Amino acid sequence: MARPFTRTPDRFRTNWLAAALFALGFAATPLQAQDRDTEDELEALIPDSAIDNPEEWAEAEESGEEIDGERVDPEAPLPEMDLSVEWPEPPFELARPDPIEPDPELAAAFEEAQADTIVEPLVASGEEFAINDTLTLVFPTGGDRFPEGTEFLERFRALSSIVELDSDDSTIAQLNARAANDRELLDDLLRIYGYYDAQIFRTVAAAPIGDPAGEGARIRFDIVPGQQYLFGAIDLGDLAETGSDYPHLRASFGVRREDSSDEITPREERRLRDGLVSIDELDPLEVGDAVKSDDIVYAVAGLTYELGESGYAFADVGEPSLLIDHERVEGDLTVPVAPGGKYNFAGVNSNREDFLSSRHLQRIARFDPGELYMRSDVQDLRQAILATGLVSSVTVTPRETTAPQGEAPGEVVLDVEMTEAPLRTWAGAIGYDSQDGFRLEGSWEHRNLFPPEGMLRVRGVVGTREQLAGVVFRKNNFMGRDQVLSVDLYGTTIKRDAFVATTAALLARFEKETTLLFQKPWYWSVGFEAVATSEREGSLTGPTMAPRETYFVAALPLSATLDSSDNLLDPTTGFRLSAFVSPETSRNNDVQSNYARVWLDGRAYFSLSDNIVLAGRAKFGSIPGADIQSIAPSRRFYAGGANSVRGYGYQRIGPRDMLGEPSGGRSLTEINLEARIGTPLFSGALSVVPFVDAGSVDRGATPDFSDIRIGAGVGVRYETNFGPIRVDVGVPLNRREGDSPVAVYVGLGQAF
Repeated sequence: MARPFTRTPDRFRTNWLAAALFALGFAATPLQAQDRDTEDELEALIPDSAIDNPEEWAEAEESGEEIDGERVDPEAPLPEMDLSVEWPEPPFELARPDPIEPDPELAAAFEEAQADTIVEPLVASGEEFAINDTLTLVFPTGGDRFPEGTEFLERFRALSSIVELDSDDSTIAQLNARAANDRELLDDLLRIYGYYDAQIFRTVAAAPIGDPAGEGARIRFDIVPGQQYLFGAIDLGDLAETGSDYPHLRASFGVRREDSSDEITPREERRLRDGLVSIDELDPLEVGDAVKSDDIVYAVAGLTYELGESGYAFADVGEPSLLIDHERVEGDLTVPVAPGGKYNFAGVNSNREDFLSSRHLQRIARFDPGELYMRSDVQDLRQAILATGLVSSVTVTPRETTAPQGEAPGEVVLDVEMTEAPLRTWAGAIGYDSQDGFRLEGSWEHRNLFPPEGMLRVRGVVGTREQLAGVVFRKNNFMGRDQVLSVDLYGTTIKRDAFVATTAALLARFEKETTLLFQKPWYWSVGFEAVATSEREGSLTGPTMAPRETYFVAALPLSATLDSSDNLLDPTTGFRLSAFVSPETSRNNDVQSNYARVWLDGRAYFSLSDNIVLAGRAKFGSIPGADIQSIAPSRRFYAGGANSVRGYGYQRIGPRDMLGEPSGGRSLTEINLEARIGTPLFSGALSVVPFVDAGSVDRGATPDFSDIRIGAGVGVRYETNFGPIRVDVGVPLNRREGDSPVAVYVGLGQAF
């Protein structure tokens, strides 16, 4: 079948003819002159002038000029022609292209990737460590043994992509990708430990055929750490300009000695990271020590901290740089240090004298003018100002007032810039308790009504068993840091199982308190209490019940606590010993009675391991000087409840009246023992606490232990940034009539 040749449009005809003639004119075989006796159609298409002089003819055709008396019209159409090409009959084949040579760079990359996968293990006598069912690491033994192996493995396991993304649905392609990431991780970790020439080889054992999920695939890394690099030089900038302080500061550029103690807790580790460690427990980094990135970070932090604690208010410690020399197998460390001058404190300057004056800020600071500048004191002042609750933001900036002169330190004033926070607060709470019923509480307060830090609070309670209205005045940081003067005037009606009381009271107290910001080794309080109360024993009503009696009580409550525990809300080591003495005089039915309420509370905490803390508590109380009937029921001893003997209701332990209601006593004994056992649940935040408690209350001033009640149970603790949330479930082991078979307690902080 012939297929017609498509006619070229007129506007392209001239150029096409010129190109054709030009190609014919330069062909390898000489072009024979056209026979003048040609057909008319061919003559019309290619005139003789085009053959005699093709270039001029083409140019003339473009411009419309005449050649040899013939004018060429560029717009004239081509004459009709029959040009056709026969379509080839099948079968036919196209010529194959020549093969393309591979890209050398791509080929080299492929070979390198293949070299990373080996068939036989490189470390034939190595020690294998199975990270999980998929991943295994192999380290050499003998002379090439990797001394940091245990620590290295724990760190790798925590960061491994294969471990983190382990799944039964993983494909072999995904495992390969994760293995590539883990190889980079291994290389980075080895460099952290000073192994800059390590060799890492990966073996991939593919999954069985027909297993697209990759189940059964195995990844193995053979690791040859090589030689550990050592410090060749250590340059600490201008640190030597500190003169007599140089030996002490140079010693702070070090790491914790391995033999300083056997074990450290996470809390102690944080303290070490902050520089809170004695110089005597450090080994300074020296030339010849192993190049470990962790040691460099630790040493820089220690030096920075010690400069700030040694009076160098404007010291600057720059970023460390490490130059690795592979030929020497050493690393040269440079830390730019500009210590500046040494300074003492000159005082505190407030930007809000009418709000928190400079004098008041100096009062709550933990330094006096003339003392050596310490950066931790500056940070503590900032935190103490925030803890007042009166400011939303605060900055403390040291400003030089006197420059250092030779060995004599200069002086700096701390400029305090504060932004006032909202000072008035409405608060409310609503709840229900199985013993106390409903309770609605509300309050309004102004935290700086009487500057500085003079708070007034109005509060009220409406509930099933309690109603209260009161006014509280509180002066924080009164005449010193964490010293509080408070006056509480209130009226209340309380209905307990043990007593019913309608009371008006005035309580004034001056105390030195301990806080989460500044936990003190000892704290105390002194006070005065005046009480007028109408009370009777028991909560039941009826004609057979004894009438109410009125008591007028004046007391001087005193307390003191010695605290060596390591944490206020969640102690793990140490002890607390508290004593309370309240000499009181009471007038009832024109009879004056004098007595003292006394109790002693001791608590001890022992860390048996990283995850187990054994805690114990013992409390003993006595009210000598008066018989039981001369003491108002609300001021007697009771036991039972969340912070007493768990498993029993609040105040349910002790003597009872003829109707089975608690009547209180003059002596108290409580003993608690529990084990706080950490678990891996919720990233270690959840712990389990089995406990056993015992307690008794007796009518006499001396306990006779004739009626000891024992409770046992188990609880859980969930660690938060503000302390553990506590849930305890207790069972009374020798319960009496009226005691519930089980009790549940919820609170914040440990039970003791």
